[in-house]
Amino acid sequence: MAFGIALSVRSRVRTCTPALFDQVVDGEQTARVCAEIKDALEMVKRGEMCREDFETFKAEQKKRLAIFTPHATFPKGRRVNEDAVPSGLSMYDIDHIPDPRGYFQTMVNDRVGELGIVLAHITPSTEGLRLFFVMPEGMNLEEAQRWMSEQLGDEHYDGCVKDLARCSFVVPREYILYLDEEELFTDELRRPKVEVVAKGEEEVLKEEVLPVSTFKGIPYKDIIAEWWRRNGGEPSEGERNVKLHKLAVNLRAICDNRKDLLLSIMPKCGLSETELKSIIDSACKENPKGVSKMMTSIIDDLSLTIDHDGDEEIDDDSNNGQLSMFNVQWNKLPVGLKESLIGVPKNMQMPVLCSVMPIAATYADQVNVRYCDGMEQRLGLMSIILGDQASGKSVCKNVVDIWKRQLDEDDAIARKREEEWKERKKSRKANEKAPEDPKVLIRVLPVTVSCSTLLKRFKNSCDHTLYSFGEELDTLRKTNGAGSWSSKYDIYRLSFDRGEWGQDYNSDQAESGVVKVAYNWTMLGKKP
Repeated sequence: MAFGIALSVRSRVRTCTPALFDQVVDGEQTARVCAEIKDALEMVKRGEMCREDFETFKAEQKKRLAIFTPHATFPKGRRVNEDAVPSGLSMYDIDHIPDPRGYFQTMVNDRVGELGIVLAHITPSTEGLRLFFVMPEGMNLEEAQRWMSEQLGDEHYDGCVKDLARCSFVVPREYILYLDEEELFTDELRRPKVEVVAKGEEEVLKEEVLPVSTFKGIPYKDIIAEWWRRNGGEPSEGERNVKLHKLAVNLRAICDNRKDLLLSIMPKCGLSETELKSIIDSACKENPKGVSKMMTSIIDDLSLTIDHDGDEEIDDDSNNGQLSMFNVQWNKLPVGLKESLIGVPKNMQMPVLCSVMPIAATYADQVNVRYCDGMEQRLGLMSIILGDQASGKSVCKNVVDIWKRQLDEDDAIARKREEEWKERKKSRKANEKAPEDPKVLIRVLPVTVSCSTLLKRFKNSCDHTLYSFGEELDTLRKTNGAGSWSSKYDIYRLSFDRGEWGQDYNSDQAESGVVKVAYNWTMLGKKP
């Protein structure tokens, strides 16, 4: 059976051979990247890193891994569905397992032959299990995964992994729990035997409900757990009916008002099935009001914690080349901006683009743009990204940090020179001439920079644009609200067209001068 392999999510896909398989699985890069992800997860467990930052870090690191395309190979080298040649394999994902190795030993190990499994491994996050298996005769990818779910008695699998172009990130050999290399690379498929029996209407209905365990890739059980957390915890006796009714009213909006689905996912909290059915019937009779604000917030927050080990976040084929909710052509994005969105959740792609545009313009500070009136200007850009607490804004910071890396490295050298000059100036003798100011170029400034220091940086900018990034808009608002700080707002306005700004003091102790203002910044902040 032929399946694909590529050195990265953007590399050309080739047909996988045993030699290529061993090369990437045993490669130093694979071991190093997965070790870094594992170490970061340990930091989360110790409370040294928040979960949100870990998910962003993990997504960034996985871009350094090779990939398999178990569902198909691609003779033209492009990983798009229209060019796919099916392999006969299906990929089965189980996410958020505390002990993937123990799960495999208990649920899978003794049945690998009857289930047609050819490869089983722990995912790069170390919190999931992935199975490659031969699809039963006559089934498509979705049906085969549903069949595997039934065989394992586990409904918490990723039901979104059903297109031919889907990829799976490579892991080191120590993560592999089972490998039948002979079957994985054979030309003859040995399909699992499927017993076909007649089923009643009620059994068929239950089977249809079984695979629906997630909403937008988020397990319903996680949505319910977060709902309880935000609504005073799980109900105690005496408040169960009221709380369960409220939960059912909110869940039905993301369950298409399906009573059968609600019954399969709603917690009973000690009630009988008959009592729970009565609560669900009552909830579904209320006038539909759409998805509530709280439920929307829960889904948005949980969407950032989904483990997409086998999913490339930016999918040209499935998304028709456009970013979700915005008419932005992915294929037309320039180099740098395009790569900045790899691994970024779809709901954060536009905020990330808006975050990096000012620093991208900072690098391109010698570029002129001509308006329709014929006037030429430089790229003066500022962005403010507003969102609720824990809304995922930190992904913007992580991407901006990558963009800032080169500027920060250059600034570190310049700041060291400036510190050495200050030390020499401070330690000189009374009659000794002060050392000459090195007038270093420092381009990345804190948002709380004083007007005097900012003026000095402008004077030494060598016609370059300066840049600031701030995680809290409120910090900027408070520090700029009084005294000489108020003039900072004038500086911001002038920076859009490189206007003149300065101050003139009759003293050598204060910074004086008139400069062209070239200053970009990105700010994150909470919604008012």
